[in-house]
Amino acid sequence: MKKPLISVVVPTKNSEGFLEQCLRTIKEQTYKNLEIIVVDNNSTDKTKEIAKKYTKLIFNKGPERSTQRNYGASKARGDYLLFIDSDMELTKNVVKDCIRRIQNTDIGGLIIPEESFGKGFWARCKTLERSFYVGVDWIEAARFFPKDVFNQVGGYDETQISGEDWDLNQRVGEKHRLGRIKSYIKHNEGDLSLLNLLRKKMHYAGEIKNYSSKKQNILNSKQQFSLRNRYMLFFANPRRLLSNPLIGIGMLFMKTSEFAAGGIGYYLKR
Repeated sequence: MKKPLISVVVPTKNSEGFLEQCLRTIKEQTYKNLEIIVVDNNSTDKTKEIAKKYTKLIFNKGPERSTQRNYGASKARGDYLLFIDSDMELTKNVVKDCIRRIQNTDIGGLIIPEESFGKGFWARCKTLERSFYVGVDWIEAARFFPKDVFNQVGGYDETQISGEDWDLNQRVGEKHRLGRIKSYIKHNEGDLSLLNLLRKKMHYAGEIKNYSSKKQNILNSKQQFSLRNRYMLFFANPRRLLSNPLIGIGMLFMKTSEFAAGGIGYYLKR
């Protein structure tokens, strides 16, 4: 049976610190019939230079990730689309497991679990936090789609700077069944700073209204933006939460601070 072509779309902007390893893990997939599409947003560093070592399919488009992803999809020749960020790394069987799970089924999108890694105390806190989200439907979102399904729902909403992954997941889920695989994507948090994390949270929370005000997203957004719901997830597994008490307490402080920064960002934008 002919193996379908997979198009892996990677949006970038000044991504030289992460991109090499990201693209290398795509090339090292056990499933080989794939193409890499890099859509850059006017980088001023060596992003394009690094990308040229791995693919000829390099385009320039902005202003945000949703537009970049849609543009990459429009250039894709593949039967299936996988969207990852430039600070993500694929474990070796991700694409193979996606094809095995989705081919010859009515599944319209696949969720790929994520785990974080990085340097320093706050990166360890983020690693712990993300471990609670695996298998939680209202937090995870699909990244792998048949191209015809992606086109059918209109791709990413380009008016959204924040929550665009959740929004697409919702729209695909309304028309098609969603599935999961067990192989992980690894999210490189780098040398994570709490201050930079809170600044980022404030920025994206300020842009969340275009997602949360959509009728089909209201219920999910209430779950996603509830600190109480997050704490319920954490305390439902006290052994994991307190396996390292310092990291556990740090993670709770970090998450509470993120919600506070997000609230400030949201109300300042309004």
